Amino acid sequence: MSQTAQPEIVVQGIAASQGIAYGQVFLYVQKDLDLPQYQIEPSRRVDEIARFERALVDTRKEIGRVKAEVAKNLGEDEARIFDAHQLVLEDQALIGETIREMENTGLNIEACFHRVSQRYVQAFEAIPDEYLRERVADIRDVAKRVLHSLMGQVATNLGSVLKNRIVVANDISPSDAASIDRSNVLGVVTEGGSRTSHAVIVARSLKVPAVVGARGVIDQAQDGAWAILDGYDGYIILNPTEQTLFRYGKLQEKRRTVETRIMAVNRLPAETLDGVRVTLLANIEKADEVELVRSYNADGVGLFRSEYLFLNSGQIPDEEQQYAAYSAVAQGLAPLPVIIRTLDIGGDKGSAGGVSLIEPEANPFLGFRAIRFCLENPLLFKNQLRAILRASAAGNVQIMYPMISGVGEVVRANVLLEEAKQELRERGQPFDPELKIGSMIEIPSAAATVDLLADECDFFSVGTNDLIQYVLAIDRVNVRIAHLYEPTHPAVLRTLRGVFTEAAKRKLPTGVCGEMAGDPVYAPLLLGLGATSLSLTPPLIPSVKYLLRNMKMADARKLAREVLELRDPAEIQARCEEFYAERTKDLALG
Repeated sequence: MSQTAQPEIVVQGIAASQGIAYGQVFLYVQKDLDLPQYQIEPSRRVDEIARFERALVDTRKEIGRVKAEVAKNLGEDEARIFDAHQLVLEDQALIGETIREMENTGLNIEACFHRVSQRYVQAFEAIPDEYLRERVADIRDVAKRVLHSLMGQVATNLGSVLKNRIVVANDISPSDAASIDRSNVLGVVTEGGSRTSHAVIVARSLKVPAVVGARGVIDQAQDGAWAILDGYDGYIILNPTEQTLFRYGKLQEKRRTVETRIMAVNRLPAETLDGVRVTLLANIEKADEVELVRSYNADGVGLFRSEYLFLNSGQIPDEEQQYAAYSAVAQGLAPLPVIIRTLDIGGDKGSAGGVSLIEPEANPFLGFRAIRFCLENPLLFKNQLRAILRASAAGNVQIMYPMISGVGEVVRANVLLEEAKQELRERGQPFDPELKIGSMIEIPSAAATVDLLADECDFFSVGTNDLIQYVLAIDRVNVRIAHLYEPTHPAVLRTLRGVFTEAAKRKLPTGVCGEMAGDPVYAPLLLGLGATSLSLTPPLIPSVKYLLRNMKMADARKLAREVLELRDPAEIQARCEEFYAERTKDLALG
């Protein structure tokens, strides 16, 4: 229905998160802080520095709380948004420049910090690389938090004022993006930003449409006006006419038909046109996700991230608490397999149950994490091993060690596992004596020694997220180089081929549980290279399954052979996208 006599206005932007929304606009325009500026006596400068340091500490704690909440509600990948914020707060150059600014100008610390942070913003805005320009939002967001702390103010977040509308803003800070939940937003439109912005990451997680780069929308939109947001083609249509509403109604019906067709295959086997059955497993983090796994007809759990029992608890969970969670999943999915990854803490996950288990490190992703931490803390590790072993009596449970760099670590872990088994025998508690043991392949040294690891393991699972990071020497949370993270880099594909080939010689099943496995553009390539299973977030299973049922495994193997001959990651990416498009033509809206 037409809401007003206002003329229809179409604003073109960049499609960033798919979907269509119709509703009222919430115009979100934040005012600049009214910063105080005054001279500080030299004798009070030490107090100003102390005040600055307290504000930095308070801001770190605040960001830590936000990150934990996002990890709990949206997942760890989305929570990594805030790793960059912590890096800004720990930037000694930024802190040092602020103090020097105060010494040179004699101004109060708020004014000095604002001046310095603005210089950083301007420097990043001048960088031609889109990804790096987008990181300006991190600096602005952190600066705003620090200034609010210095001024004794509490910042209002978007989630507290947004009520089931399409939010239209110049840009949305990471903190505001994290405060949004599915129940209070229909869609997101920003004048700035890009497909890599934090608002887009959150919108995709919430499965709401988003359009970025909609220049001029702030000046043309009115708060409360009715609008259509097209996250497929990148439009926001203000004051839509009856004709436009009718047209989008029909388009929405077609899109629902596409979604229905994709979901319809969810009930069918994941089988290619030439009769090859593919195992599609689920990645989960919590015991209450059993129904989600069943609803998407997964073939089991390929990755139960056990660290979330530690990260989201008020204390380090004991053996009984862990057993309750593991056995609930095992029993709920029996006889399907449930692969439980042992504690993978460290890197970007340094505390558990509110307790810091690992001291801060200069290079945490290369440091004391995962299996390294567990082997140095055998009592804590054996608590977990006993809990997993006991759960194996309730279903088809398997153990997987993370961050393995060589066969020695697997041997040491298996020694502790045997000790845990003996302790359970002495207690008279049952477990599966044939429980299978696997290792994650996510470090180049493990990829290069698959033949040695095979003597100690029953299966492998490739963690592409970390493997790509280590093969390419790309810290994924370093904003200056994260754009170099390329799944289609020839070095990555050759490493994967080597792992799959060596494992196949020893008849060890080798799946993939990283983000590549859940992307239908990459799934055929992984299978063509030799992966025996894919493990992905449950809602992604239907799209991957739809593609599998419209392709031949022989063609996937041919694709793998073709791209291994190519040199350019972009060319390989384009070939994978072409392969996908050719086999999903029937989903095109025309």
